[in-house]
Amino acid sequence: MPELPEVEVTRLSFADRIQGARIHSVRLGKPLRWPLGYDPALLAGRTVLQVRRRGKYLLLDLDAGLLLLHLGMSGSLHFAPQQPEPGVHDHCDVVTHLGTLRLHDPRRFGAVVYADSQDAPAAAKLLGHLGMEPLDDGFSLPAFYAGLQARKTAIKQVLLAGEVVVGVGNIYASEALFIAGIRPTVRAHSISKPRAAKLHAAVRSVLARAVLKGGSTLRDFSNAHGESGYFQLEAMVYDRQGLPCRVCGTPIQQIRQGQRSTYFCPVCQKR
Repeated sequence: MPELPEVEVTRLSFADRIQGARIHSVRLGKPLRWPLGYDPALLAGRTVLQVRRRGKYLLLDLDAGLLLLHLGMSGSLHFAPQQPEPGVHDHCDVVTHLGTLRLHDPRRFGAVVYADSQDAPAAAKLLGHLGMEPLDDGFSLPAFYAGLQARKTAIKQVLLAGEVVVGVGNIYASEALFIAGIRPTVRAHSISKPRAAKLHAAVRSVLARAVLKGGSTLRDFSNAHGESGYFQLEAMVYDRQGLPCRVCGTPIQQIRQGQRSTYFCPVCQKR
């Protein structure tokens, strides 16, 4: 599933090229996870002002309203001056005078939703529960620590839930916990403030590094240029079960948490 780094890489790959584009039409294919909630014909003539990101959602601000895009489990966006005829898995085309933004999603868990504003019910339902943005200045240590203190579940699950901090997906949670030296099964509320500070810094650094590396491509992720990411090639623990820890040489272990694979070093990561 594309996580925050992949969504941010996608945004960076087309945001400047679509800015100022006037929409000619919006074509919808097979139904996606949520309906558009608006007559696509009424979007003709509107202008794309900017592309923002909130968690794993891309927000296309229009001169009236906005479009919220989610890549789901396997979706990708491609923006080009000309697109070939849509295939069976091409479910939305936003056609503008500068090019066409196409959502390709074989599993159809992605979405394109219209809202009158970010405060409108359609947008608030999707965005209202999201935690702090880890790459923004607002990602403060006191608020992060307070969020951990209020939760008694395993720290890995707290990171994945997105209510304290958004976008720390499975790969990046495993990597950040390794850097911070924290076992994934430790209860969030039991983490001391000094250890929380290490985790706070690790979350920010891991996600920033992933963006620089173009995200992670495990199966089929690519940005709006069609380019893959390479962060997974330098992972410290993720998908390295049985291989030696890059720090101490101990074999990396794998466990299951909430139906997701978790990887950790039993020596470097303390309980």
